[in-house]
Amino acid sequence: MVRLESSQPRKQRKARYNAPSHVSSKYLNAPLSAELSEQYKKKTLRVVKGDTVKVTRGDFAGEEGLVDAVDTKNAKIVVHGVFSTKADGTEVPRAVSASNVRITKLNLADKRREAKLAEAE
Repeated sequence: MVRLESSQPRKQRKARYNAPSHVSSKYLNAPLSAELSEQYKKKTLRVVKGDTVKVTRGDFAGEEGLVDAVDTKNAKIVVHGVFSTKADGTEVPRAVSASNVRITKLNLADKRREAKLAEAE
C-alpha cells in the first residue's frame, strides 16, 4: 500500500492509480476459505489465473468459478461464469474486485508459490 500522510480521498485514489507494479500487485489479494486459511496459516493470498474463487459480494454473490484472467493494471479479476449481457444479447466477462471474492482452491502449478506456502506452514 502506498504510504501517504494525507487522508484526503482524492490523494488516496491518485496514489493507488499511480502505484508501481510491485505495490499494485498487493491490491489483488483475496481472503482464503476457512479450510485453506487453517491449512496454510494465512488469511489472504494473491489471486492467480487458475485459482477457484467464490464471489462473496455484488450482483454475482454465490457464483463460483475459475479465474480466467487477472488485470493487474485495474486490480480486477475475471471469473469464469461471471458475465454481463449486452443490449444485443452477447455476453461479456465482468471484472470483479479481488477483495470481493474468497479463494476456495489454489492453483499450485507454480513451484515458487507452492514453496512460499510450504514455508508459511
